[in-house]
Amino acid sequence: MRSRSGSGRHSITIITHEDPIGRGPANYMIHADLSDRQDGWREQLWTRQLTEDRFEVTCLPFFTYGICHLDVVTIDSNHLVTSVVQKSGHRTLRIALAAEHQDRDQLHDLLHGKVVEAALPHEWLQGTYLSVDLPPGTDPAALAETLKAPAQAGALHWEIDA
Repeated sequence: MRSRSGSGRHSITIITHEDPIGRGPANYMIHADLSDRQDGWREQLWTRQLTEDRFEVTCLPFFTYGICHLDVVTIDSNHLVTSVVQKSGHRTLRIALAAEHQDRDQLHDLLHGKVVEAALPHEWLQGTYLSVDLPPGTDPAALAETLKAPAQAGALHWEIDA
């Protein structure tokens, strides 16, 4: 995450992707407004520009709901997402590890191994947040089963967004 000053009103915190799955030399950075959950927060989204005002999302959003890998979005003059104009059919499995949990490092390694074994594109943020791409037709049941016990123990929280 990084912060920068806003236009004199309040600071803006931008959540950046450390290693986006679709990183490329022609990527175009846009932002999704997260202020409905945390005032002044935005998530940086890596995209591929399709037309002057349409962009295909090439990363896996960590905190932005309703936008998944390869969805097409439009932006305003401030480069903020205004709408999703085409859904890709992908879903995003999001996992947040409890930073203070004693098994956090072991869970990180277990989850990393599971998504690599399943050959699912994924991104980590600060070693605590994991976003996993679920392409159309992907059954997340095996991953969900792996998450049940740690979630019940308070070691993580997870959700699937479409």
